[in-house]
Amino acid sequence: MVGAVQGAGVVVTGAGGGIGAALARRFAAEGARVVVNDLAADRAKTVAEEIGGLAVPGDASAIVAEAREALGGTVDVYCANAGVAFEGGDATAPLDEQAWAASWDVNVMAHVRAAHELLPAWLERGGGRFVSTVSAAGLLTMIGAAPYAVTKHGAYAFAEWLSLTYRHRGLKVHAICPQGVRTDMLAATGSAGDLVLQPTAIEPDAVADALFQGIEEDRFLILPHPEVAGYYRARATEPDRWLRGMNRVQQQWEATR
Repeated sequence: MVGAVQGAGVVVTGAGGGIGAALARRFAAEGARVVVNDLAADRAKTVAEEIGGLAVPGDASAIVAEAREALGGTVDVYCANAGVAFEGGDATAPLDEQAWAASWDVNVMAHVRAAHELLPAWLERGGGRFVSTVSAAGLLTMIGAAPYAVTKHGAYAFAEWLSLTYRHRGLKVHAICPQGVRTDMLAATGSAGDLVLQPTAIEPDAVADALFQGIEEDRFLILPHPEVAGYYRARATEPDRWLRGMNRVQQQWEATR
C-alpha cells in the first residue's frame, strides 16, 4: 500500500476534523505529502501541524491552484471530502432556497470545479486519483434531508461519470459511501440521524481504512458499512418494496418528533 501513495501530493478538503482529518492522517502515515484544507483556518492548521502537512484554508471550490503550488506543482490525489448537510425538503414548509443552493455548490459543484482544474494535467501525464466522499445517502437516501440526499446522489453520479469516461486514460476514482460516522455532521442530524445512523455509526478512522483497502484492490465503490451493498441491491431490484420499507422508517421518525 505504501507504494501507491508514498511521496504523492495529496489534497484533502474539509480536513479540519471528522472523515477529512482521518484521511489526511492516513495519507501522511503512508508517506504522502498532504495539503489540509478547511474553511476554518485554525482547524486546517492544527491538523496540518499534527501530520507534518501543509495548511491551505478556504473555500474547497477554489483552492486547487494554491494547493498545487504548495505541493511543488503537482497534485496526485484529490479528496473531495468537504460537504454540508441541511435538513428540510418538506413540501408543506417554506422552501429553503439557500440550503438547496449551498448543498449543490459544496456537495456537487466543488467536485466538478476541482476535476475541471485537475483533469488536463492528469490526462496529459496518464494518471491521477480522485476520491469523492459521497455517503450512503448518495446510493440510497436520507429521511428528513432532501437537499443532502439529492445532492449526494449528484456527487455519486459525477464520480461514476468521471470513472467511466477517463478510466482508460489512467484516472482512478473512488466513491466513499458510509452510513453514520461519528463526526460533528452526524451530531447535527438530530432525531433522524439518531434513528437511522447512530445505531451503526463508525469512527472516521474506519472510513480511512476502507478507502485504503479499496485503493489496494482498485475498487471504485468504497463501502465502510458492507451492509449498504445489500440495501443498494434491494433498492435496484425491488424499488417499490424498498420504498415501502423506507416510508415505514419515515413514519417511525415522524412519530418520535
